[in-house]
Amino acid sequence: MGRDGGLDVLEEIGLSAFEFVIQAEGQLLLPEYKGSTLRGAFGHAFKQVACPLKGRPCPTCLLGPKCAYFTIFETPPPPDARRLRKYSNIPHPFVLLPPSEPKQVYAPGESLSFGLRLVGRAADYLPYFVLAFSELGKVGLGKGRGCYRLQEVFGLEGQSRRRRLYSKEKGALLGSPTTHYPGRPRQEDHDRKALSLRFLTPTRIRYQEDLCLDLEFHILARSLMRRLSALAYFHCSLDPEGWDFRGWIARAEGVGLSRRELRWYDWERYSARQDRRMMLGGFVGEASFVGDLGPFMPLIRLGEWLHVGKGTSFGLGRYEVVG
Repeated sequence: MGRDGGLDVLEEIGLSAFEFVIQAEGQLLLPEYKGSTLRGAFGHAFKQVACPLKGRPCPTCLLGPKCAYFTIFETPPPPDARRLRKYSNIPHPFVLLPPSEPKQVYAPGESLSFGLRLVGRAADYLPYFVLAFSELGKVGLGKGRGCYRLQEVFGLEGQSRRRRLYSKEKGALLGSPTTHYPGRPRQEDHDRKALSLRFLTPTRIRYQEDLCLDLEFHILARSLMRRLSALAYFHCSLDPEGWDFRGWIARAEGVGLSRRELRWYDWERYSARQDRRMMLGGFVGEASFVGDLGPFMPLIRLGEWLHVGKGTSFGLGRYEVVG
């Protein structure tokens, strides 16, 4: 068992962060929240560029785990998995960060940018992500299928530094991305007794089978531990064997709520795969907690980068530490 009941595994979860810049060639008509549109169209484009045996169901395909699309989008737990076998599907190893602006109409020549975060081995598939978003621009995006051109891709080096990894002129990747380890301890977090979080996109956390609005710290911690332990095990080859889940939940229940200003935000998306419209509301706003928070900060810091709850690949569940 690792120190601190096994949460030291969080220190080794590596991820890479990117900014994609696209320029409208025709008029782009996009919804106010663009995460669903980006995610749906991108998933189809990724399969088109990565799948050599189109039309064959992934579970019965000969290529299986050797296929980029299967690895990123469809991978079930391996039959020989020693941990977390109850997961029917493991979390996707990527998070899309759609543009935060509510703007819906982009004229030809206007640009917009969005973020992408890749966890563990998923960073090896960056060329597929770049090619998929480039090809998607030719097919079109949003209402009316407006076309765009992928202008640049930047790798984020730090909070305010970035490095160009792709440009339309070069048409190839320029170097490798930087790996970040947000779960590594920070001096300022060691003895933290108060914490405020701002939830920026609809956050869908289930607790006792219901979507949660009355957030408590232990509910947040449960959701983060489920998500991050699965990402660590299945995408980073890290074993959370030493995680004392019950012990950490008990500690989280000792953290109190000092302020909660959350509201429900409803939005819907159309699922082409299921051929139906889906309501995917969640809470946004702020919540503050008091107690022995220092030991939980690696969990919180990783969640800042990788989001929490359901729909994270659409950009849902995004939050930031305030102050």
